[in-house]
Amino acid sequence: MILVVATIVFGLMRLSPGDPIDAIVGTRAPASVKARLRQQSGLEGSIPQQYFRYMGGLFRFDLGKSLSTKGEPVTKIIKDFFPATAELAIYSTIVALSIGLTTGVFTAVNPFWELPGRLFSIITYALPLFWVGMIFQLFFAVKLGWFPLGGRLPATIGGIKTITGLYTIDSLLQSDLSLFFISLYHLFLPSLSLGLGLSGIFERMMRVNLKEALQSDHVEAARARGIPEGRILWSHGIRNALIPVVTVFGLTFAALLGGAVITEVTFSWSGLANRLFIAISGRDYPVVQGIVVFFAVIATIASILIDIVNGLIDPRIRY
Repeated sequence: MILVVATIVFGLMRLSPGDPIDAIVGTRAPASVKARLRQQSGLEGSIPQQYFRYMGGLFRFDLGKSLSTKGEPVTKIIKDFFPATAELAIYSTIVALSIGLTTGVFTAVNPFWELPGRLFSIITYALPLFWVGMIFQLFFAVKLGWFPLGGRLPATIGGIKTITGLYTIDSLLQSDLSLFFISLYHLFLPSLSLGLGLSGIFERMMRVNLKEALQSDHVEAARARGIPEGRILWSHGIRNALIPVVTVFGLTFAALLGGAVITEVTFSWSGLANRLFIAISGRDYPVVQGIVVFFAVIATIASILIDIVNGLIDPRIRY
């Protein structure tokens, strides 16, 4: 999958109109300057030659150098910007799972709320993430003034000492509770808007699978033996319903990274997804290719981990 993604993004960048060298130095730059920059960036030669050079770099874990930031290695860009995206993804996942699973369990055990639960899953899945983010900004930030419009930290706070790059984790490691709550304060709106858009998927999966599990024969037998309803709900219902939910979470993780691009741009979040948007706008081939391949690697690792977790939840599918 990683090789397919790398090939597709390579082809799409070459098929898009315009010349990245002209975008950087302008159309009136001397031909010698363009030729030198093209050679430094690996864009000289035919398309097949560029492709094999690009794939050879991937196998050496060399993602190339940026065209727009004076030859900065793409690996360094990923290292600098990915922690912000990871932090947003973690808290968005917490929001999505908290809202989706709680709502799914509630609507599955209360048939009266099944229709509102269906509407919730459809509406949240259909809402454009950029629209949700702007509405949250307009209402909570502009009108009420409860939260900031964007950014990871206030402009008044200078550079902080980073360990992991995740401000909430770094603040706890340094016993700085003030910075921790400030980081959470800035994380609230972007993680809520991104997590809310994904919560409907988990609500539907939990509701459908939990209803099916609670209507199975072994659950009826457990009720006949007088086992408490709460124990039945957890041991025979939720645990079995979590298996497809965990699988869907692995498949949704790629969507989370894709949604992070829109959310980071909307909230001026200085993460890797926002850096990808800037690279696409500036036709920075190596940065776009490197970040997309990096996201593909993360999605692949997530899929493998989901298979392992499924085996831990349900011993019947271990292999």
